[in-house]
Amino acid sequence: MYHYTESGLRNVWLANGYRTHATDYGRGVAFDDLEGLHREIGRWLCAFRPRLTGAEFRFLRHELDLSQAALAGLLGNDAQSVALWEKGKVRVPAWADRLMRALYREHTEGNVKIRSLIETVAQLETKTRAVTRLEARDTRHGWKLKAA
Repeated sequence: MYHYTESGLRNVWLANGYRTHATDYGRGVAFDDLEGLHREIGRWLCAFRPRLTGAEFRFLRHELDLSQAALAGLLGNDAQSVALWEKGKVRVPAWADRLMRALYREHTEGNVKIRSLIETVAQLETKTRAVTRLEARDTRHGWKLKAA
């Protein structure tokens, strides 16, 4: 298993889909389908996390290729607020969490039923099961994540 911290998330482990190799600077790692892995992580965050952490919020923002200032503009807020959420200094507000999920899903999937997404997130907020570790497996149908 490879502890995949390159995403900025501390709880993602890869069962396969990567190769290690020696370099002049030590051990190197190559990933088979990094774009697919990130898309699956983003999908999982949007569908199964009751509330995004700052690191998860930052991951989705990076996947959208938005600066803090650009995202703040979309959300009708300021870049300093986004920075505080991402650093974990202030909890990501529920409205920003939901809008981020909607933006990410719209970006990756196209026409998403926003009301359905928001209702799903609202239901997740009532669940208290904490996920401490995610395991990712590269299958012939793409990356699949499961809570471990």
